[in-house]
Amino acid sequence: MTDLNDRTFSFELFPPKTDEGMDKLKTTVQRLNAVNPRYFSCTYGAGGSTRERTFATVDWLREQDIDTAPHLACIGSEKNEIRDIVGHYIDKGINRLVALRGDMPSGMGRTGLGTFRYANELVTFLREEYGDRFTIEVAAYPEFHPQARNARADLENFKRKVEAGADAAITQYFYSAEAYFWFVEECQRMQIEVPIVAGIMPISNYSQLARFSDACGAEIPRWIRKRLEGFGDDKESIRSFGHDVVLELCQRLLDGGTPGLHFYTMNQSAPTLKLWRELGLPEAG
Repeated sequence: MTDLNDRTFSFELFPPKTDEGMDKLKTTVQRLNAVNPRYFSCTYGAGGSTRERTFATVDWLREQDIDTAPHLACIGSEKNEIRDIVGHYIDKGINRLVALRGDMPSGMGRTGLGTFRYANELVTFLREEYGDRFTIEVAAYPEFHPQARNARADLENFKRKVEAGADAAITQYFYSAEAYFWFVEECQRMQIEVPIVAGIMPISNYSQLARFSDACGAEIPRWIRKRLEGFGDDKESIRSFGHDVVLELCQRLLDGGTPGLHFYTMNQSAPTLKLWRELGLPEAG
């Protein structure tokens, strides 16, 4: 069994829209950083819609000497735009990127797609331009990308990203350990050998979770949906039940050998830190 200290545990943030939100995020980061995660990732909006806010968040994290992995979404972008963004990150001492296709911005037609259509093209470009300057992570979908034709096509797409030069993958969040383990086994059969870190979404707000899941194609098992729906507006029961579900999921994943956990924090510290401590994850760097 791989020691917990040999695995990757990381947190994801999104750039706040307001100064007040940024102040709250700083407090959240200080609390989360106290357990010494491997790094924080920071999301990036469709077509660069949050570019300046992403820069501001990433820059602040680097000022705190925090290892940071900005998301880099390529859809709708040209090569020079990507060069400008990556140049900014190099100036800030960034050595890790999460390379994504990204979502199509609202109102963008096919003529506005830009140079890159898929994440593997972005990974290829990054390797050609910057060699091994960055550790590059890509997305993986244990329950398959909602736009994939079928499971095989999605696995082949994932393999293209790895062959283009990805070092590791972070999965979309899920609540079925079986889906994750099946996906990993299928990847191994296809000689895909990079670490596939499990993406974890704590459950604290059911309506928000249902909305996100419907949008991104992440499955909430029926029994979990029904239990959460049954709590109605009882927020404390939702949080308690959600915590138990995700805690058991994380433990099964760790026992099954996942190389790490990547927590989608939703810019909150308490749900993730409770999981971290009850799982006995390492708190020393």
